[in-house]
Amino acid sequence: MQLLILGTLALFVGVTVAVPAQEKRVHHKPDLSDHVHDDAHGYQYDHEAFLGKEEAKTFDQLSPEESKERLGKIVDRIDTDKDGFISHAELHHWIKHRQRRYIEENVDKHWKEYDQNKDGKIGWIEYKNTTYGYYMDVEFDDVEDKSSYKAMLTRDERRFKSADRDGDGVATREEFTAFLHPEEFDHMRDIVIQETIEDIDKNGDGKIDLQEYIGDMFNAENGENEPDWVTTEKKHFSEFRDMNKDGFLDASEVSHWILPGEVDHADNEARHLIHETDKDNDGRLSISEIMDKMDFIKVSTITDYGTLVEDHDEL
Repeated sequence: MQLLILGTLALFVGVTVAVPAQEKRVHHKPDLSDHVHDDAHGYQYDHEAFLGKEEAKTFDQLSPEESKERLGKIVDRIDTDKDGFISHAELHHWIKHRQRRYIEENVDKHWKEYDQNKDGKIGWIEYKNTTYGYYMDVEFDDVEDKSSYKAMLTRDERRFKSADRDGDGVATREEFTAFLHPEEFDHMRDIVIQETIEDIDKNGDGKIDLQEYIGDMFNAENGENEPDWVTTEKKHFSEFRDMNKDGFLDASEVSHWILPGEVDHADNEARHLIHETDKDNDGRLSISEIMDKMDFIKVSTITDYGTLVEDHDEL
């Protein structure tokens, strides 16, 4: 079972919720909030961007006194250079951290399982033995699709080596995060693209044609009619995805498709919060400015995270 779960992770890393078939290959950054960003109708977007969606749900459980106390702890965490102010860079880093929370939680989930010798690192041998150990002993003889599992092992090793930037065969936490979530790291882009092409390219020519592209999303069964979205995807393939109009998607075109350049919403939100809160217009936030803007920042929302700060030193 463990092998099957990890195999699925390797094929569709980064996909954490049900999405339309035509979107499953595209890696988007997680949203900062499910709410519309409109201060005229409330500040829930800002609350969730600052805290993260789950923590923001319990904001109303704190008294004003608790809020102020915990706000100070939050500000201290954000103020990494300890100069008494929150800069744009510090606030941007914090919001990005909240945005990446789901990734960190996934890494936490797997870290203890694979760090067998508890040395704070995960070697390729540790990972391989934990994931494939039993099957390696029997050369995959009791696995129904032997070739697929061998290919999975080869693929995992290639990805691990790409994530292992110093080439020592051992992954630090950051390197292991790149292994599990390569779509989040610039130096892993080529691996994400290569794996996507391998998944879809059925004839092994290193490119994706229209039939392979649609086949990855939809296969008609028992005379099933083609959905309208399939017709739309065929049009997208020819008009947008196939940029050089040669009838195929090469690595560069696949990159534009599955790893689209996106607006940095965390950066925009950091600028927005500073603009709304920075009374003296010095481009940074003091604790007094934050306290003066309680209605906007919603201190009780922010300080709900204070309980987590006390319990989770890694944050």
